[in-house]
Amino acid sequence: MSIALVRGINIAYEIIGNDGPWVALTPGGRRSHHEFLPLSRRIAAAGFRVFLHDRRNTGASDILIEGDEGEESLWIDDLHELLKQQNALPAFIGGSSAGARMSIRYYLRHGQDVRQDVRGLLLFRVTGGAFAAGRLPENYYGQFIRAAEQGGMEAVCATEQYQERIKANPKNRARLMAMKPEHYIDVMARWREQFSAGGHLPVMGVTEAELRSIKVPAVVIPGNDKTHASASGRTAAKLIPGSQLHELSIADQDVDLIPFDQWAPYEDEIARVFVDFMRGIAMRRTG
Repeated sequence: MSIALVRGINIAYEIIGNDGPWVALTPGGRRSHHEFLPLSRRIAAAGFRVFLHDRRNTGASDILIEGDEGEESLWIDDLHELLKQQNALPAFIGGSSAGARMSIRYYLRHGQDVRQDVRGLLLFRVTGGAFAAGRLPENYYGQFIRAAEQGGMEAVCATEQYQERIKANPKNRARLMAMKPEHYIDVMARWREQFSAGGHLPVMGVTEAELRSIKVPAVVIPGNDKTHASASGRTAAKLIPGSQLHELSIADQDVDLIPFDQWAPYEDEIARVFVDFMRGIAMRRTG
């Protein structure tokens, strides 16, 4: 794992593969890039370079609870700077859940300039619908705001999610403890408000008009739990012009969330779908 200084903070990243077209993959929630190592190795073995990173406030990267824009916007700009530093543009941009939302918004924010930095979108476990809109703001922000209100930054550091980040990067504890709880609460509440504002949209945070405006190829693999209902993936595929829909042989389950590691039996198929999709784009450009 390597470290890059990006927009004033240290970001942990890893590159899988030695040559070929670049692919940037981002996992869901605030989970570490390690979740995608097995899938990335499969894709890299087919002749691609896969760029993985721990977003700010995740994994081994620095925690920085600052910013007027929403947290996902900060993640997007960090990724754009990382890929520029690695001379990894243009790239295929993809991810699962929060990573899928981030990929779509990455295109909307950075993929429409004259350089055409986005070659295509790899989207799976797309988030949308009323259940996700109700669950995720609490999961990402609400529980930590309450911890800070009740016990200050010591209580925030004691939560399971922050314990994982401190273990991955021990310096993060000092960063958190140096924050005033009131400031932490203010930033997290603002991020929650901005995140929740997009909860009613077809894909969380992305309007129908924005989905219809996408002009790069896309492939969508729907999820199968209440946070990533298959209907959300089908809706995204329907609205993104010319996108490909690939449905795994799985049924929706009446559970809040299926951890990504339970999708391990399907990673060969996912990798094959993504590789075939990307190879097809490369052939069209050289044909």
